[in-house]
Amino acid sequence: MNTTQPRFYDPGSAHSSAWRAQTLLVCMNLDEKFAQLTSFWFNDLLEQQKLPPEKLHALLGNGIGQVSRVGGSSTLPPAEAARTGNEIQRFLVEHTRLGIPAILHEESCCGYMGLGGTVFPQMIGLASTWEPALAGRLTDEVRRQMLAVGARQGLGPVLDIASDPRWGRTEETFGEDAFLAAQFGMAYIRGLQGEDPKQGVLATAKHFVGHSLSLGGLNCAPVQLGPRAMWEVYLAPFQAAIREAGVKSIMNAYPELDGDLVAASPALLAGLLREALGFSGLVVSDYEAILMIHTYHHMAPDLRSAAVKGLKAGIELELPTRVCYGEPLRAALEAGEVSQEEIDACVLRILETKFELGLFDEPYVDEGRVLEVFDTAQQRDLARQVAIRSMVLLKNDGLLPLKPQGTLALIGPNADAPRHLLGDYSYQSMMELMTQAPMPGSVFIDGVDEQHIQAHTVQVPSVLEGLCAYLGERAQVLYAQGCPVGEVDRSGIADAVRVAQQADVVILVLGDKAGLVPDCTCGETRDSADLGLPGVQRELAEAVLALGKPVAAVLVNGRPLALPWLHEKASAILEAWLPGEEGAAALAAVLFGDANPGGKLPITFPRSAGQLPVNYNRKPSGGRSNWYVDYVDMPASPLYPFGHGLSYTSFTYSDLQVSPEMAVPGSEAAISLTVTNRGDAAGDEVVQLYVRDEYACLPRPVKELKGFFRLSLAPGESRRLTFHLPVDLLAFYDEELALVVEGGAIQVMLGSSSEDIRLQGKFEIAGRGKTRVERRLFDCPVTLE
Repeated sequence: MNTTQPRFYDPGSAHSSAWRAQTLLVCMNLDEKFAQLTSFWFNDLLEQQKLPPEKLHALLGNGIGQVSRVGGSSTLPPAEAARTGNEIQRFLVEHTRLGIPAILHEESCCGYMGLGGTVFPQMIGLASTWEPALAGRLTDEVRRQMLAVGARQGLGPVLDIASDPRWGRTEETFGEDAFLAAQFGMAYIRGLQGEDPKQGVLATAKHFVGHSLSLGGLNCAPVQLGPRAMWEVYLAPFQAAIREAGVKSIMNAYPELDGDLVAASPALLAGLLREALGFSGLVVSDYEAILMIHTYHHMAPDLRSAAVKGLKAGIELELPTRVCYGEPLRAALEAGEVSQEEIDACVLRILETKFELGLFDEPYVDEGRVLEVFDTAQQRDLARQVAIRSMVLLKNDGLLPLKPQGTLALIGPNADAPRHLLGDYSYQSMMELMTQAPMPGSVFIDGVDEQHIQAHTVQVPSVLEGLCAYLGERAQVLYAQGCPVGEVDRSGIADAVRVAQQADVVILVLGDKAGLVPDCTCGETRDSADLGLPGVQRELAEAVLALGKPVAAVLVNGRPLALPWLHEKASAILEAWLPGEEGAAALAAVLFGDANPGGKLPITFPRSAGQLPVNYNRKPSGGRSNWYVDYVDMPASPLYPFGHGLSYTSFTYSDLQVSPEMAVPGSEAAISLTVTNRGDAAGDEVVQLYVRDEYACLPRPVKELKGFFRLSLAPGESRRLTFHLPVDLLAFYDEELALVVEGGAIQVMLGSSSEDIRLQGKFEIAGRGKTRVERRLFDCPVTLE
């Protein structure tokens, strides 16, 4: 037992984390240093579902940097996860020479990804709220749950820009716009990390950088990305995360970037990330990314050379388990391929992070209070409110809101499938992966007790259950699945048509199943060449639509779908995304008018995958075919533009004022307008501010989002809001990749979407030349009168 703790371990030490880390590093032998560079899967430590001392001594005898997913790779409910985490920390503190605790990390994309964790809406839905403050409230609850079980690092947020919706991980992003993604990323990080590191959870911004722009939309495929697009778009959310939100950890991207493999690139991880962007936190590998330098990218002939490349690039800690940074890295050190100084620099940053988290002072959690922060009424209410506010009304000819009367037919593969309401990094999704283990080297859990899982999993009602609970005896609900999500199985379509014939109104619940196993249609590794409905869902929908009944289509999906035929034929279309555990209740509230949909699209919906890319902030020469504009076979315009979303009421914009007429760099332009609810229902409007630099030294986008505000208005109510637009927020990267503001005319556009522009104005930036801007800005404050 470790009974004599050095001074760096003393609780309440007045010394800085850096001093304590340096003092500890001096005391460490080589085995202890190498141990800090790695992690183990929690299941690596188990034997017959227990933590045998012999195995702990064998694997953790010299300590360990991290332990991967105590809750997320097991069937431990929260209290047991906390007890087990304490057991691991107790061994490390009391039975290793130096008593260095581990960082226990978990996934946190749409909640703490462990048994019993709250399952919030997936991030693409969160972004559809256009309320970054909700992201902070959400991750504040995630932080509470993770702290309760002893997890001190969350592997989120995803800051990739969703440029290609064929990419399966589009659902994990905040959409296609860098400004919007930066706003949500900053709020997510602040909520998860909290104000005091000792009561916080490390956020992990990922994937640095360019992961989402892979060729063909295929996960981990090469990326072709020029330096200007990188700086203008793909780095922006990371800049905001580092400089404004103080993110403490970064995870590398898997792909190669113009031939430069990120995991093996000192230019990207040391030069760009640390030197240019000023990141001073911990760089962790994406799972198996260092191994993949050898096995996937064929850039290293063996594990040893892969370890050398990863370490020299700037990856300090290998996740999820020890492979390359174990014996292969030790052999490289002995051969002089890496230096002791390089090893020590990585260990020092890991130790300093642990001291900053307060792990040495408080390595254990209170096992008796864990359940106080799990599945609370407050968390369920927040999950329901986020889901309600995330829903986007794409089309409505007056059918919605529905009246709670008569006979309703609920049809579709997602109508009675609670699992399908959840994102790919939900616990329920990950359990499928861990029990089926389709990927080599993935964690496998055998003999899962389904009753145990069910007893501790948060309840997720299906859409059918949610509607029946909402309606009670007021209306009759008939149900038919019609077809599975992704299979070519038409056997249920005739029954669905029969059910629809008996109804006054049909609700079609269509879309995806998100996850990582083969039957999933979106999520990591589940990329799609066709943005249509999977399987035979279109045949099901067209058979029902042919009856001529009023049809409301509800999309439960993780990516934009190209469905022009559905837009033409359905009476109403509601985008619900992957709305989480309270998604069914949220859908009932919106469909029947207890809540007015106010969400807006954070990503453009194309008419066809053949249009891609179809982002709103195209350059002047983009989005058209020279003089004929459109394709031969379809319009070049999107099906639904970025920022689109209807309401059960209507809003007017008026009285635009822009001042001053001439602004200088470093100042601001005040852009004011009045918004009025002209309808009979209370509702929310997201006022969107776009700008265009009309003529510049380089072609600039036709529109750029630079401000937004979600406003709640009663019937007949008017409010005046003012965007305080910093001139330096309009800075861009010039021919020399210098961040500059350039003199000239700036067009101002205010609208309900990127295409529904209601008011236009203009101001000038003084001067003809460029003014260098030292710091990129990410906020446009708004005041409300």
